[in-house]
Amino acid sequence: MVIESYSDLIQAAQQQDEPQRLLFVLAKAELPDDATESQKSRYAEQQGGALDPVLCVDKLPHEVADFSTLLAESEQTGVDWDIAFIASMSGRAGQAPSSDEADQPLTLMVNKVKAGSIADFVTVNKQGELIQLFA
Repeated sequence: MVIESYSDLIQAAQQQDEPQRLLFVLAKAELPDDATESQKSRYAEQQGGALDPVLCVDKLPHEVADFSTLLAESEQTGVDWDIAFIASMSGRAGQAPSSDEADQPLTLMVNKVKAGSIADFVTVNKQGELIQLFA
């Protein structure tokens, strides 16, 4: 299945042979303190900057079936973000992974985002649109 929207992502997760747990790392675009004029210009055009992970959460697909649900829950935290990186974990024997089992993969995701290694994640902006980022 080709994933072209957040809805496609949820549908793909629900169609897997084993139950899935979705992993979300929400990041804020920031301008480094020592940014060059070129970097400042690109950042002003929303074409650059560094992505700093500010929040992470794991959810079952039905818990965030609509992007608006994820957005509303994130707004309740008071933490502002610009980009969501999304991955999934497969369950086994018909059971979805638990939140405890998601802790280590979420930590690894945060580290990958910090390192700019984001190719393995579905990336969504705050409007729920899938986007492609270039390192």
